[in-house]
Amino acid sequence: MMEENIEKQTDKIVLRCLVVDDEPVAREGLSDFVAKVDFLELAGTCASALEATGYINKGEVDLIFLDINMPYLSGTDFLESLENPPLTIFTTAYSEYALDGFRLQVVDYLMKPIAFKRFYQAAVNALQQFNLRNPAENGENSQPDYMYIRQGDSFEKIYWEDILYIESMQNYAKLHFRQNKKVIHQTLSSLEEMLPKDEFFRIHKSYLINVSQIDSIMGGRVFVGGIELPLSRHRKEELLKQVVYKNLISK
Repeated sequence: MMEENIEKQTDKIVLRCLVVDDEPVAREGLSDFVAKVDFLELAGTCASALEATGYINKGEVDLIFLDINMPYLSGTDFLESLENPPLTIFTTAYSEYALDGFRLQVVDYLMKPIAFKRFYQAAVNALQQFNLRNPAENGENSQPDYMYIRQGDSFEKIYWEDILYIESMQNYAKLHFRQNKKVIHQTLSSLEEMLPKDEFFRIHKSYLINVSQIDSIMGGRVFVGGIELPLSRHRKEELLKQVVYKNLISK
């Protein structure tokens, strides 16, 4: 039921996909998966990263399903060579490349053989990130105030305003709410890029806060929802300028 609801809400958006894999069977399998998802459209398939360059340069691709181990130019080297890469989902049979995926901030990392359920989960994640980066494409004048996060086998809708702060856990992030916490497979840096700039502020290398949830600022500390968080010295003045001074009643 959740998957059906997500498709209904996103039927206006279609991501143009490029499948890049040197194995014909893998290209065919991923192409079949793309055809089964309403919000995906196959822009083309390539047997090498070099062949994919033409599609990327023409701006014809929103999402790449990219194999890592390929002749001449690996998927990771290819992605690093792109100045403004499209959303990317790695597809590989080797788990040791997972750290490269985290470093390059790809949408997801699919292990071969790929089940459709995992493929669909990754596709939904890509659609969510696309909508956050391109609000105009969604037929809206402003950025959506919610997103879906994957929790086990389900997709859960959350609203930005309900988040107190987000804590970095290296390749994961912990979302803190008043009543609970949720861990998602996303880096803090990627979330900072996705979230509304006027609503969230990076106070420390490990913390991103919802400015509307700030209780007080004292010295090198910020209190959010009754929790004390560290405030970096070089971020304090910027926080005061952006949040406090412009809303200060008396000086």
